[in-house]
Amino acid sequence: MAEKKNLLQRLAEGQIWTSIFRGGGVPKSRRQRMMVVLNSVFLHLHPVRLPKHAVKLKFTWCMGGLSFFIFLILTISGILLMFYYRPTVEYAFTDIIDLTEQVPLGMMRELHRWAAHAMVLIVWLHMLRVFMTGSYKPPREFNWGVGVLLMTMTMFLSFTGYLGCYSRNKYGSGTSLYWT
Repeated sequence: MAEKKNLLQRLAEGQIWTSIFRGGGVPKSRRQRMMVVLNSVFLHLHPVRLPKHAVKLKFTWCMGGLSFFIFLILTISGILLMFYYRPTVEYAFTDIIDLTEQVPLGMMRELHRWAAHAMVLIVWLHMLRVFMTGSYKPPREFNWGVGVLLMTMTMFLSFTGYLGCYSRNKYGSGTSLYWT
């Protein structure tokens, strides 16, 4: 039993655990409560109190909120585009042509495409801002890891969306990227 407690205590004091769950118990003062909320992975979006300099536009650049807003645009436009697009080699290119020329709200494809480009740009700018301000350093290294994972997923989904219409030049760029 003592070995189990010792193992759990070592895990709770380890770097991974403390980077995810920060704060050290129930806060007893306003300062401790603020530090728990500001350093929390889950609560940092809506903190209890913030100093004025932490929410200035020139410090945050609004990149986190913008990337979430563009994610919502991509989700809604992607769901609407699902009704008109068949992802098969035979029909994909003709469905793209039909989307732009014959389908009501054909601009939905262009909105989705430009939002995808903006998403890649904004996620890169967000990661640049986090890197330049040193927000990846302990105790926020878990946030940095999640951000790198989300940026990788964004890049992967952007590339698969680029290849989605199965045109000849996109097929060539996909195979050349695969073989490099």
